[in-house]
Amino acid sequence: MSLDIVVCAKQVVDPDTPASGFRVDSATLTVVPAQGIPPVVNGYDQNAIEAALKLREQIPESTITVISVGSNFVMDVMKKPLSMGADHMILVDVEEKKLDAHGTAKALSSAIKEIKDFDLIICGQQASDWDNAHVPLGIAEILGLPSITSARKITVQEGVISVQSSQKDGYDIIEADLPALVTTNSEIGEPRYPTLRGIMQASRKNPQVLTLEQLGITAEDMIPKMALSELFIPVTDGDCEIIQGESGEELGRLLALRLREDKII
Repeated sequence: MSLDIVVCAKQVVDPDTPASGFRVDSATLTVVPAQGIPPVVNGYDQNAIEAALKLREQIPESTITVISVGSNFVMDVMKKPLSMGADHMILVDVEEKKLDAHGTAKALSSAIKEIKDFDLIICGQQASDWDNAHVPLGIAEILGLPSITSARKITVQEGVISVQSSQKDGYDIIEADLPALVTTNSEIGEPRYPTLRGIMQASRKNPQVLTLEQLGITAEDMIPKMALSELFIPVTDGDCEIIQGESGEELGRLLALRLREDKII
């Protein structure tokens, strides 16, 4: 038995970027990347890669193909899944300014169809940039696959996938026939560090780069379903009122009166 596993991964702004490094272009409604801070592979997507690697340890003949959609890929970043142990990588080059969740799901689904005999798609449950969590379920809908979310453990046996799906008070066990799509959370396990051997092997692998035209996707197919009307950095503003008094007892009494005036107590 073997599995052909597809993992969807996204290049995102480093979530550890200091708040002072973020800037929004209000004219184009885009985030301007901070200078000198490279992007990273989305954290939950790294969990998805770890889940795929664990499955291959159970079923050694399995192959792992990583697919990403976007533009301005930083190869040292995007090759991390290869250095972790993935076998192949496909990059779909499309201008991100024109992408919404629907367009991303459409492009990823078309690229996955190129693999033809895939058995399992694993995605991170959401991306750290927009946090929509729309794309994985969109892929499942387009490809007509069963989907299981928030996986903390995945096992496959005789064409059936069994998933421990995280819940607030524990987990549910959900099964589905393959092919299927699963999203992972951080409970699946800490992503492994690339080994020196893995890094050397990844440096010799060239991702396959595809365009929308090669996938048979037209401009009409990519028309956004969501309209972004405003993008801004939240501004917090607060007032501080200092209560003055001659003693601790008086301060407490005055504070209580002030809180009662504001109907807080």
